[in-house]
Amino acid sequence: MSPLSAAPVYGRCFAAWREACADTWHDYTHHAFVEGLRDGTLPRAAFLTYLVQDYRFLIHFSRAWALGVVKAATLEEMRACSATVHTLVDGEMPLHLRICAAQGIDAAALEAAEEAPENLAYTRYVLEAGYSGDFLDLLAALAPCVLGYGEIGLRLARNAVPDTPYRDWIDTYAGAPYQAACREVGALID
Repeated sequence: MSPLSAAPVYGRCFAAWREACADTWHDYTHHAFVEGLRDGTLPRAAFLTYLVQDYRFLIHFSRAWALGVVKAATLEEMRACSATVHTLVDGEMPLHLRICAAQGIDAAALEAAEEAPENLAYTRYVLEAGYSGDFLDLLAALAPCVLGYGEIGLRLARNAVPDTPYRDWIDTYAGAPYQAACREVGALID
């Protein structure tokens, strides 16, 4: 049995893309950082640094999904992109705000945080794919992040140690709203 055969189904095309880079995909979804979330060994400071940078990332990622509304050919595609923006802005970003606030990092600090060069490179790549390409080019740039987090969330929900301090994060990405967004993204690609 392929290690990817237990992966959630987010559409035919994405399954083929994932299988075509199985080793790289496994490394991405089983990165040491991810495994630290699973077993609770990830240092809290590393997690908070990630949350701050990911919050900054989500601002630009939401803009890229909003660009999908512009690039979409149908009203159904527009609705799916709009729903994904909603999931990001009203689901993921509040999670970051809540966790950071509990650690003394307020919304103003998140908004003022300087983006790391790696973050800048990735978000600008995704936006440029959307600006210069068509709807499928944009989806191909967006999908690995969305669907990777979905797979990671589901796997960690099944396999994380019961007392991991990262349960809230895991449950968000394994939860029904985020998983619905993943299935919708897979359907858009198909």
